[in-house]
Amino acid sequence: MLHSAIENGRKVRNEDSGFTLIELLIVITVLGVLAGIVVFGVATFRQDAKDQAKATDCKSVEVAAEAWNAKNGAYPATVGDLVTAKYIKSTPSSLTAATAITATGTATGC
Repeated sequence: MLHSAIENGRKVRNEDSGFTLIELLIVITVLGVLAGIVVFGVATFRQDAKDQAKATDCKSVEVAAEAWNAKNGAYPATVGDLVTAKYIKSTPSSLTAATAITATGTATGC
């Protein structure tokens, strides 16, 4: 009787020995894939947010320039003029400088 109880105890311990190496590797792989999906998903949302902020800044400058034009009959030379005249609070950091080019004549070959 004592011998059969010891044998039963050994069987239970052998069957309940924990996770196998393959099971652990599968779980780690699945967690890695999920982490990668989350990281790339967040990066996409961040870029979309930056793009929306730039579009909003451009629209704000456009509206301020139109208001300047309505009052003065011409567009401002720089965004700094809009800031000085208090049409906008400050120059948006997301905007970069651009150069306006005026051309005269006719275009051919278009």
